[in-house]
Amino acid sequence: MTPAFLDKIVPREQAAARVAALPQPVVFTNGVFDVLHRGHVLYLGRARELGASLVVALNTDDSARRLGKGPDRPLNNEQDRAVLMAALEPVSLVTWFEEDTPLQLIGELRPAVLVKGGDYDMSRLPETALVESWGGRALAIPFVDGYSTTALVAKIRG
Repeated sequence: MTPAFLDKIVPREQAAARVAALPQPVVFTNGVFDVLHRGHVLYLGRARELGASLVVALNTDDSARRLGKGPDRPLNNEQDRAVLMAALEPVSLVTWFEEDTPLQLIGELRPAVLVKGGDYDMSRLPETALVESWGGRALAIPFVDGYSTTALVAKIRG
């Protein structure tokens, strides 16, 4: 028997139709989410509180490697990361993007709210202008201090 939460994982070509069927407004966020930790979970919970549904777009493995986090990252492949993300209660739908930024995917999905981590200057992102072009809003949610996958990986490696 397959867990029901796996139905939250959809290929990109099906994402727009599935997002349109979600309770509105839809909140969108993206990232690698390589090794889940407390900071991720709190961030996703806060993001979900901004709307009726939360869509998480994961960097594909190739896209994640281009971010320069290290030659062995991501530690978890895109399918494994998607399963973990889909299992989280705040998450309504999970998909992927191959590009360096999710700009094109955001244009396809047209979320009402774009959320990024607190280290982003939202006024400088082309994604912000795109979401605002159809009346949406974009905001940054502060990080939970002391939590990062990079720091966790360094700690494990000692």
